[in-house]
Amino acid sequence: MNIVEPIRRKKKLKQMKKVLKFQSARDGFMFVFGINTGLRISDILPLRVCDVRNKSHILIAEKKTGKRKQFLINDKLRKEVDKYIKYKDDSEFLFASERTSKPITRVRAYQIINGAAKKIGLTSIGTHTLRKTFGYHFYQRTRDIATLQMIFNHSHPSITLRYIGINQDMMDDAVDKFSL
Repeated sequence: MNIVEPIRRKKKLKQMKKVLKFQSARDGFMFVFGINTGLRISDILPLRVCDVRNKSHILIAEKKTGKRKQFLINDKLRKEVDKYIKYKDDSEFLFASERTSKPITRVRAYQIINGAAKKIGLTSIGTHTLRKTFGYHFYQRTRDIATLQMIFNHSHPSITLRYIGINQDMMDDAVDKFSL
């Protein structure tokens, strides 16, 4: 399995949003939803319109852990959700395949995200990038590793820091300023 990175630069985040929204409303919304919730792609793809319409929280049983999780839909995300689902039926998948009556697959989600990343010159990008990007920017803004650790259900803060790429950033900065 390849190691994927968060998208650290806000300029690149904007470019990704633009490329994906141009491809389709679904692709753009998948990216925005993923980077604003920090949920795993395996928990995002099966969601239906009824799971988010007129709801304050997203309620799921995490596919990986089986644990129940509740995530707040904040005001900014609410606006994106409402705009995207406006003309959709409650029974529709949020990320429906154009070919089947099912949601897109994990592989298809990877192809969409990785393809857009290549267009803007990013590498080491995959579906987990959405979750890592949420974590990276949450930490940069709040410096609250304890809350992020709880959001991600990690057992130790060091796991969370490594997961979102902060340890790599710190090592890169240290080596960059070091010379003999």
